[in-house]
Amino acid sequence: MAELATIARPYAEALFQSAGADAAPLKAPLATLAAAASNAELRQFADNPKADANQVFDVLAGVAGGSLDPKLANLLRAVIDNGRLAALPEIAAQFQALVNSRSGVSDATVFSAFAIDDGQLAEVMAALEKRFARKLNATVQIAPELIGGIRVVVGDEVLDTSVRARLEQMKVALTA
Repeated sequence: MAELATIARPYAEALFQSAGADAAPLKAPLATLAAAASNAELRQFADNPKADANQVFDVLAGVAGGSLDPKLANLLRAVIDNGRLAALPEIAAQFQALVNSRSGVSDATVFSAFAIDDGQLAEVMAALEKRFARKLNATVQIAPELIGGIRVVVGDEVLDTSVRARLEQMKVALTA
């Protein structure tokens, strides 16, 4: 079977092109649909041969609040009709990346050994935005295995200033 990213790309690009300048408001409802589509029970219902496409659509539309934007409704119908509901989370991720690239913003995941308060996060984000030369939307995850410091992932770029990374560097230097 083809990779989910390969399957999802045409759907995400089609939604992005059809939404045009109004793409940003579609991110949240699409993320809600993607979260629902990743639910194992809902996927089992959708895969049931007794459930038709309209029933699956109605359940997903109900999860999203009942009234979907017509562009999202068309996307959802196409995904369900083509049996690609499993690709919906990847479609949402690729759509978000397209919207972010248009606005010059990137998503950043900050892994920290300890909780970061809002003041510290603001300082860290200012330094990171300067380092990566773009605006960043940050999410923070606690990762005690880092021992100290932070690890930042922005797309395919990684900035690792954690104690664990430094210890690994020392280990490599000493054993080389």
